[in-house]
Amino acid sequence: METMKRTVTCGELTKEHIGRSVILNGWVHRNRNHGGIHFINLRDRYGITQVVIDEDASEELKELTKGLKFEYCIAVKGIVKERPESMVNPDMATGSIEIAAEEILILSRCEVLPFMVDEKSDAKEDLRLRYRYLDLRSFGMQRKIALRHEVAFATREYLISRGFYEIETPTLIKSTPEGARDFLVPSRINAGKVFALPQSPQLFKQILMVSGFDKYFQIARCYRDEDARGDRQLEFTQIDIEMSFVSAEDVYSLTEELMGYIFRKSLQFELPAKFQRLTYREAMNRYGSDKPDLRFDLEFKDFNEIAKKSDFGVFKGAVEQGGSVKTLVVPGCAGYSRKQISDLEETAKIYGAKGLAWMKVADGGLEGGISKFFHPLASEITDTLGAKPGDLLLFVADTWSTACTSLGAIRNRLGKDLELADPNRFEFLWIVDYPLFKWDNDEKKWAPAHHMFTMPQDRFIDSMEDNPGEVIGNLYDLVLNGNEIASGSIRCHDPEIQKRIFRIVGFSEEEAEKRFGFLLESFRYGPPPHGGIAPGLDRLVMIMTGESTIREVIPFPKNTMGISPMDNSPSNVDPLLIKDLGLSWLPKEKEQEK
Repeated sequence: METMKRTVTCGELTKEHIGRSVILNGWVHRNRNHGGIHFINLRDRYGITQVVIDEDASEELKELTKGLKFEYCIAVKGIVKERPESMVNPDMATGSIEIAAEEILILSRCEVLPFMVDEKSDAKEDLRLRYRYLDLRSFGMQRKIALRHEVAFATREYLISRGFYEIETPTLIKSTPEGARDFLVPSRINAGKVFALPQSPQLFKQILMVSGFDKYFQIARCYRDEDARGDRQLEFTQIDIEMSFVSAEDVYSLTEELMGYIFRKSLQFELPAKFQRLTYREAMNRYGSDKPDLRFDLEFKDFNEIAKKSDFGVFKGAVEQGGSVKTLVVPGCAGYSRKQISDLEETAKIYGAKGLAWMKVADGGLEGGISKFFHPLASEITDTLGAKPGDLLLFVADTWSTACTSLGAIRNRLGKDLELADPNRFEFLWIVDYPLFKWDNDEKKWAPAHHMFTMPQDRFIDSMEDNPGEVIGNLYDLVLNGNEIASGSIRCHDPEIQKRIFRIVGFSEEEAEKRFGFLLESFRYGPPPHGGIAPGLDRLVMIMTGESTIREVIPFPKNTMGISPMDNSPSNVDPLLIKDLGLSWLPKEKEQEK
């Protein structure tokens, strides 16, 4: 192999190299026989180079070339030649040259491929994951993984330049459930006890602030035993950041600068210096979501005042009972059929709406749906809503929360169905001023809206217990193109305020000590005010590459069933290993009985 070790890659040769003897190593991407001349496209991570075996080549070389199959790994020695002008390929970095082969060595052979290694495979996802090593050879996947690398590198580069330490936290920790189920790891040495894999480094990064490190980050692996979705995996990666002596404004500024640096370095794309902001209440009221996609408009209108003037009992009743009537004007969609509108109604019902009312704007006024109740108010309706002939009007009447959420689901669906979002835009948005508590109807008590370790905003601290539902926390999310890509808060570092929060949500001090004792103990020793944020690396790269699932930007992901088709994990293990851990499995039928 030493005599045929590559001297150049398949992506670097240009006219400047003409006449040079070179050796390339790579995979056979294409093999074309044009009579007496053979063309091979040789591929590696860096690009493709065309190799020519012409009529003057030895018979031995010609015969060997005929037997080369797709994805054979080979070495080629030859002379760099200029391509004839008519054969120059401007779409290839090496399109102006070719290699006149003198010698070819087969390094390894490839069996019949389960799918073609191309720019993007059209094979089903499970087949791609089963043969992920082949899928990853494609230029499409290699570009996505390369971008992931560039984003991680830019993250480190920026944060280290701002005085952050990169510090690793443990991956075998105490089980402290944070919303999803923990993955548990039995301890052989301490029989009967278990470690958990971290859902996030949350508690440890707070302890690092208590330890005086001031600025911490980590590109952290996290684990949550939950159902896989397009934007979720059992294991994922987040850019974990924590700082001492900061306000929420400091976190916003740092994150905006970090994102700007990442996009500039990785995509040569310039982001605005400051991102838009909406309060949680504003976002829900205008878009029906706390992660709205701002690449298209479709903003809600309030219909309460007009509803009061109408004879339509459903709307009037909702308003009289303290609810809300929300309206969505869909431009140019008056041609929607009853079936299409019924499909939208089913979407609304999934999110709790009892129904979906509608009207269409025509040249002569309003028609269809509930229009007969509103003919006298037609002009006021179109003027108030800014509706024009050809528009479709959609209405949901319910509690404010249900009306917003269900109409928000319709807005998201219309955005996809009508392809309203520009795929080449990146619209960042801060959602701020989240409620700290929410009422749990099932348990009939207050619960934390996010988590219990968030500091209330200053104006609510003295009166938290009076009306917990009104308390706003120092909580914030960063949204990009309709996806939550980061979440964070200013933490509660005051033990007395923390105890009050525990009491409001009915969380006993004994239970708190049992679950989070090591964090709470550290807070008895002079903790600094601190806060942070954790952008999801997988989601960020997914959006940057224009993909709709993080499985496309993770080298070895699990499928939607939480299985890795390539190595067939999770799998059964040797019973002796189970016994060594002091465990035993129930037979499957007994599990079902339980």
